[in-house]
Amino acid sequence: MSVNIVKDIDDWVSVQNVLISVSDKQGLEILAPGLVSVNQAVKIFSTGGTYKKIAEILGPEQSDKHLVKVSDYTGQPETQGGLVKTLDFKIYLGLLTETYNDAHQQDLKRTQAVAIDMVVVNLYPFSQTVARADVSVEEARANIDIGGPCMVRASAKNYLRVASLTDPADYPRVVKKMRVSGGRLDIKTRFGLAKKAFAHTAEYDGNIARFLAEQSDSQMESCYTKKGD
Repeated sequence: MSVNIVKDIDDWVSVQNVLISVSDKQGLEILAPGLVSVNQAVKIFSTGGTYKKIAEILGPEQSDKHLVKVSDYTGQPETQGGLVKTLDFKIYLGLLTETYNDAHQQDLKRTQAVAIDMVVVNLYPFSQTVARADVSVEEARANIDIGGPCMVRASAKNYLRVASLTDPADYPRVVKKMRVSGGRLDIKTRFGLAKKAFAHTAEYDGNIARFLAEQSDSQMESCYTKKGD
């Protein structure tokens, strides 16, 4: 298997396209208006409850200008219960493309996709769910986030160009840095955010693995009615 080894990058990247999909909506009232204030051309792509919260924060006029439903961008509606929202080729092309890779840039044009410069994601509250004494294996399974960790990992891997924000406590600092730099973020900031993002997904996966390891087959089977035997 061949991999892309990148040499040429931009130190400072202008944040033009932002993908936001969060379970914990704390701090969006700082982040969303902050992004708009530092770049009047910014586009915020969002999903489900996050989209509704940002629309409420920005108001109708700014939402019309800056806010885009991911389903409108991808052309694919969310599946029932929000099971699949962001697992789409156009999304991951936008996250993983490299600025100075001609083939990647041609793929963006071919699919009418945009390069995504920032991802803001935090994950389904798995730890809080399994902390309940009466939680079932099925309830835990249903609260395992799939799309979120994928977006975090993709954006963090591509810190060459993309900022991966996983902690609401970082929103004010990032907005402040963008404000003083003309809406841009530097490679050191992106790299620092990537470190934190991978630590976040590692902890999340570790919590899942530990919980499942503690469950017996009988505990798992008691959740279900088997059909088709």
